[in-house]
Amino acid sequence: MPFSDIRQPELARFQSTVTEPEDFDAFWAKTLTEARAHGTAISLVPVDSPVSAFGTFDVTFPGFAGDPVRGWLVLPKGRAGKVPLVVEYVGYGGGRGFSHEKLHWAALGYAYFRMDTRGQGSTWSRGDTPDPHGSDPAHPGYMTRGILSPETYYYRRVYTDAVKAIDCLVAHEAIDPARVAVVGGSQGGAISLAAAALHGGVSALMPDVPYLCDYPRAVRTALRDPFLEIARYLTVHRDRVAQVFATTAYFDGVNMARKCAMPALFSVALMDDICPPSTVFGAYNALQSADRTINEYEFNNHEGGGPYQEVAQMKWLRARFG
Repeated sequence: MPFSDIRQPELARFQSTVTEPEDFDAFWAKTLTEARAHGTAISLVPVDSPVSAFGTFDVTFPGFAGDPVRGWLVLPKGRAGKVPLVVEYVGYGGGRGFSHEKLHWAALGYAYFRMDTRGQGSTWSRGDTPDPHGSDPAHPGYMTRGILSPETYYYRRVYTDAVKAIDCLVAHEAIDPARVAVVGGSQGGAISLAAAALHGGVSALMPDVPYLCDYPRAVRTALRDPFLEIARYLTVHRDRVAQVFATTAYFDGVNMARKCAMPALFSVALMDDICPPSTVFGAYNALQSADRTINEYEFNNHEGGGPYQEVAQMKWLRARFG
């Protein structure tokens, strides 16, 4: 795979031209106020898991419009006092999977929650949360569902779910609301950026090869799906280009990053043909964080650092949360 994007050292200096809509803050304040009116009542059903070192729960919480959203909560046993919370969001097409997967955060002594992504979970891992809301005609996939308006766009519901998950979990007696971290790869990285920007109580941000950053540039430079779903949609809806990118500005990781001042650890893969590296740097360089780091994987595609980045994340978060 050749380097298809800007190379270093220009890459590290890249500044995105994405602009924030004038009513960005008002749009999200209204969205979250409406969602929070549905409360934070949460269902936790103990899971009979063969992994007995942890307490595992099948969680249902009220997300966008009060819709039930699922997830797994894993708590370390024998904990003394409240523990930090790590919330993970899932990559494109995947769901929450199974409760015994990805237990390294719980093994560190943290509460770990993996949120299902509504309507997804039939590509590479299973999901259990439907999306009951329809949209205008769309290209197959999730990227263009409701894309003609920020009110109807699919990711309005997903980002709201991400915020509501934190709202509901920090009320748990085992969790320290002052130590909340969000993490995710690709689409999960984009959702973690949104959750950090919109919630107000996130204290550590760890997006891994984040997706949904600088939509206009990514749609024009990515070599593989899912950004190309939008390009194919626009080959049919030729008159909707401006309208589409007016919508995506409300969900763009660059605009979300501009709201983030908490410590942040990013990663980028310099041969990534799904999330062009410049789009990741566009978000990273928009951060307001004084404590920020980006790990580069020069010869990797969208798999990024994989387990190398997981080790880096664990060390980085332990230095901040203990």
